[in-house]
Amino acid sequence: MCRALDSLPVTCLERAKELKALFGSLLQKSDHSITSQSKKNEKQSRLNEDEPSKWRESFEKLLCSQNGLCLFRAFLVSEFSEENIAFYLACDDYKTTKPSKLATKAKKIYDEFIGCDAPREVNLDHLTKAITKENMDHPRQSCFELAQEKIYTLMEKDCYPRFLKSSIYLEASRKAKTS
Repeated sequence: MCRALDSLPVTCLERAKELKALFGSLLQKSDHSITSQSKKNEKQSRLNEDEPSKWRESFEKLLCSQNGLCLFRAFLVSEFSEENIAFYLACDDYKTTKPSKLATKAKKIYDEFIGCDAPREVNLDHLTKAITKENMDHPRQSCFELAQEKIYTLMEKDCYPRFLKSSIYLEASRKAKTS
């Protein structure tokens, strides 16, 4: 293993391997399923011909597609910036949290992605961090809205254009056209 990979936490490498395997199975066209359920799942996850071209239309369309989100996440893992999509999805999930669990879930998200020495810290400006920290005093379903918007914009303006030029996207697009 190369030195750069040696310095990464084992959990990061394991997650990258999981997503690589998931990405690989997404693109495969296997007709050798064991059960009818796995055939059903395979059909749901197989790319259709026009799916990758829809992702090119907008970042929102990419995120709304289960296959697109999976491929984008695999791309972000390869770029060592998976925390952005993880944070974005955690915020989406947080918005549907029962009021009685908001404080606990808010603290978990804040500690994981925003707080000082957060293990998966996202790139937010000082003002956004300060506003989000203030929102933590009285957690509501909107307390991460500003931070989520900033990360969305960052992914849309920076990561998404690179994704569309990446080998992951180009290979998926090519395979979808030939299937």
